[in-house]
Amino acid sequence: MTTEQRASPEVPTWEDEYIDRVSDRLLHNYDLEKDHRVDGERFDLYGQMRIESEKHFFHPSLAYGNHASTEHLFARRVDSVSVADLEALSSLGHDLADEWIEVDEQHFSTDFTFALVAPEIPADVASFVERYDDRNLLKLGYYGHYEVNLLVVAPEAEEGVGSENADVLQAFTLWEHIEPARGPGLLGLIARRLQI
Repeated sequence: MTTEQRASPEVPTWEDEYIDRVSDRLLHNYDLEKDHRVDGERFDLYGQMRIESEKHFFHPSLAYGNHASTEHLFARRVDSVSVADLEALSSLGHDLADEWIEVDEQHFSTDFTFALVAPEIPADVASFVERYDDRNLLKLGYYGHYEVNLLVVAPEAEEGVGSENADVLQAFTLWEHIEPARGPGLLGLIARRLQI
């Protein structure tokens, strides 16, 4: 997809060709911003995805189980990456969780995902990211949870590593084809439609 083919004029264009191509994979699911600053940190790309779920019992006025999930994606190119850099981003994620999450019964989850684009991925960084798992319950889970995810990619080396729930890593691995999700099939759709 070229810049001219983008559906929305609100989607920015990045001078960094790699980041721009990543944004092409994200633009249908995320609201994207360029040169975003938060708590003194600068990111080349910021994206926000919000999903709201609502269940009805026969009629929309009889709603139950309403909840919302949000993902905040922060990405930037760096000259090098260390475990200390990733720990600082993890700490930033916790600070943002304290500032940004409105804790109530309708909050289901908030993810803070940090992506670093580097020339190479050192072995200690790859090991740290692969083992990284940071999920936090809010009020023992009654108000949902938040999670901090990390990923590091080295596009020139065609390498990428992400923490377990950093699903957006697929958007950053441009050298790999994204497999379309398989649908539930006709019987699955009928069963889902009949669920109350």
